[in-house]
Amino acid sequence: QVQLVESGGGSVQAGGSLRLSCAASGLVYRSNCMAWFRQVPGKKREAVARINTGEDSTYYADSVKGRFTISQDNAKNTVYLQMNSLKPEDTAMYYCAARSGGYCYAAYPRLESGFGAWGQGTQVTVSS
Repeated sequence: QVQLVESGGGSVQAGGSLRLSCAASGLVYRSNCMAWFRQVPGKKREAVARINTGEDSTYYADSVKGRFTISQDNAKNTVYLQMNSLKPEDTAMYYCAARSGGYCYAAYPRLESGFGAWGQGTQVTVSS
């Protein structure tokens, strides 16, 4: 069973930075599609960044391009989301997700339904 545990959320002023971590266990495939989603109350979860752990290819939502970076440490089975130049509109609950054995393409998967494992979420609050 895949388990994902996020950490690193918190409160920061606009323009600041945070790094989120997602520690994964139970992944049986060497290559997986991992993602960071975010959600604000009343809205659907939005995929902000995705990575293919077998080859390091990455994809980003337009809203975070140039500010967020998704990366991995295979030795630690951990995926990171470095968030720079944070804006108040980045305030959300951030979730780590995994598509075990799957591949991230540019256009797919970007919806919740494409991912079978989820973490519990970590809150990010950006004040102006």
